Amino acid sequence: MNFIGHALLAAGGSDAFLLGNLVADGIKGTRLESLPNQVEQGVRWHRRVDAVIDKQPLVTDLVRRMPERRVAGIALDIVWDHFLSRDELSAALAERCYRVLASQPLPTTNAAMLEHLVRGRWLERYAELDFTLNAIAGVGRRLSGPNRLERLLPWIRDHYCLLEHTYQQLWPLLDAQLNVAYATESN
Repeated sequence: MNFIGHALLAAGGSDAFLLGNLVADGIKGTRLESLPNQVEQGVRWHRRVDAVIDKQPLVTDLVRRMPERRVAGIALDIVWDHFLSRDELSAALAERCYRVLASQPLPTTNAAMLEHLVRGRWLERYAELDFTLNAIAGVGRRLSGPNRLERLLPWIRDHYCLLEHTYQQLWPLLDAQLNVAYATESN
């Protein structure tokens, strides 16, 4: 999951916990003690969610079928947000994410990108396939070497139904597993 999946799975926590989930990809390393406690917990939760998703058989099987396997997981994270934006994102959660991201300086290496996310209202725009594909290509431009993510775009278009079918199986599993895990940990 990219932003929306993490926001949906963190929505039951505090705003600081949600912030940690939204900025986690821009925070490197394991020494998180300088972050406020709830933000640190959000970053750690985001990383746990990523690990669970990456090990899902539905995801690993799909990655094996994709070209550019080394970066396929990045593209899938963004594709999942496309479906989540289209099917699950509420206006209230989107507004909460924008408010949380805009409320304070962001402790992350990707702060400028997150500011664009807020100003451009990307969370809702991910529901548009063309926007999602442009986002995937944009991430690829920030990586070193040739844009392997951009090379995946025709495959994503050609296999859209397969991706949607996988998402429809994957999201209920993740939502049930990770919401239960979060509820258990936060008590």
